[in-house]
Amino acid sequence: MTSPTGKTVLLIIGGGIAAFKCHELIRLLKTRGALVRIIMTRAAEEFVTPLTLASLSGEKVHTALFSLTDEIEMGHIELSRAADLLVVAPATADLMAKMAHGLADDLASTALLATDKRVLIAPAMNVRMWNHQATQRNLSTLKRDGITVVGPNDGEMACGEFGPGRMAEPSEILAAIIAMLQPKAQPLAGKRVLITAGPTREPIDPVRYISNHSSGKQGYALAEAAVALGAEVVLVSGPVSLPIPHGVQMLPVETARDMLKACEEELPADIAIFAAAVADWRAETAAVEKMKKGKGGTPVLTLAENPDILRTIARSSGKRPQIVVGFAAETEHVVKHATEKLAKKGCDLIVANDVSAELGVFGGDHNKVHLVSAQGVESWPDMTKADVACKLMERLALMLVPHIRAAE
Repeated sequence: MTSPTGKTVLLIIGGGIAAFKCHELIRLLKTRGALVRIIMTRAAEEFVTPLTLASLSGEKVHTALFSLTDEIEMGHIELSRAADLLVVAPATADLMAKMAHGLADDLASTALLATDKRVLIAPAMNVRMWNHQATQRNLSTLKRDGITVVGPNDGEMACGEFGPGRMAEPSEILAAIIAMLQPKAQPLAGKRVLITAGPTREPIDPVRYISNHSSGKQGYALAEAAVALGAEVVLVSGPVSLPIPHGVQMLPVETARDMLKACEEELPADIAIFAAAVADWRAETAAVEKMKKGKGGTPVLTLAENPDILRTIARSSGKRPQIVVGFAAETEHVVKHATEKLAKKGCDLIVANDVSAELGVFGGDHNKVHLVSAQGVESWPDMTKADVACKLMERLALMLVPHIRAAE
């Protein structure tokens, strides 16, 4: 196992019986050369003592947000930013909720909100608290925000119940820490990735439009994953309510024609991924003023077909990206329709998924996809959209290697 020698870990200890495991975690980190600084919540002091933790770490333990001495020696913001990694163990339901909602009412939550470093959490709580919808919503938010999670494990708890909620063992947390501190391979360094995301909106009149339920979450997750692999990423996005991913060049658009124009202007690219849910049709003529009821009866909406962005880019000459990926959002015969789409569009890969309303893919945080290519169909299990994005980008990075060698 690689050593975290010379790295600084800020360990934030929440209030739970699992806090006693932090003694062993500190020992493991110290024996491998890490500097361990510690923040305790007030509740954590009910389970372990600052004196014991200070003795194990060789560092002062911080507990109070408004400590004049601590602020003079090392302000709470500097405390979080001076670390290479923040580890929350145990991450209680309360701490997870504060992190998910951006609360900062004590030293621990303030340090977490102020940090610009990566964060690892090791949840620990009663099984019913872990399975509660609120905790699972908060967990999804934290994962979407880029927080790494280790555990929890199944097992018997201090309360006598059995199930998921036991904090991961110190050795498991150590392994997760080491994995996060290792420099990540960046197979897409120097490569340009173009991604579309979200819906398009086609105006009917100044206040109405044709659109769909796409949230943009999968496309935005792909942009984040591509940046993590070292790519220069251009994200052409329809209207969504998501924050712009860090390190991404964002180009907001409204209509399908706007999106095609933006994509063409951003070529060439090594990889192009068309994850946007583009409206197939638009109003042939949009009304200049808001259409009113009672004027000439029910209006008749004449539709015109929108440009096919995927097909246009995939079949373009000269500037075609080396790898072109399309998405197929279907409600029936998912793989069959995706296979037909692959042949019709001229792309290298289709990522197909079932967006039937009862599955909650549109707007949800999970996705179950099928990769359809000339080599066949590969079906992936249900995963978070972030995990789908990471796995897909790693696959595309590998696919790019033969193209690079052929060009050489």
